[in-house]
Amino acid sequence: MTNTIHREIQIPQPREQVWRAITDSATLAEWMYPNDFEPHVGHHFTFRVPANPKVNFDGLVVHCEVLECEPPSGNGGGRLVFSWSSGPPVENTRVSFRLEPDGEGTRLIFEHAGFDIAHPFGEQAFKGAEYGWAKMLKQLAEVVADAAGEQK
Repeated sequence: MTNTIHREIQIPQPREQVWRAITDSATLAEWMYPNDFEPHVGHHFTFRVPANPKVNFDGLVVHCEVLECEPPSGNGGGRLVFSWSSGPPVENTRVSFRLEPDGEGTRLIFEHAGFDIAHPFGEQAFKGAEYGWAKMLKQLAEVVADAAGEQK
């Protein structure tokens, strides 16, 4: 049995600005984790999740591959999908971002699918990821807003 994290957030900035925040390695590191991401289908990359001794977490390396990368253009596009594997129970899961126009801003539809909750630590991993993504998506919106403020 698998579970999926699904979130939708409204970001007041246009899709192109949100796209930069999810596809630029340095900007990704601002709201997520240090990485060696490149926006090309087939690119293998890693996120380096830092340790958190307060919760007895040693950190980990997440191995990923870009599966889809379609920049926004006109009224369409704006889709990024990559695999996400950090060891059992989070093996071969998929993270996707879809950007849709929403007035002057962007509606971001996020999913992280494929958690194996039948695994002994599956439910714990799923709940941890839910917490982590809620925090990171909030940070994403803040990073986009900060970048938009600097461009003015």
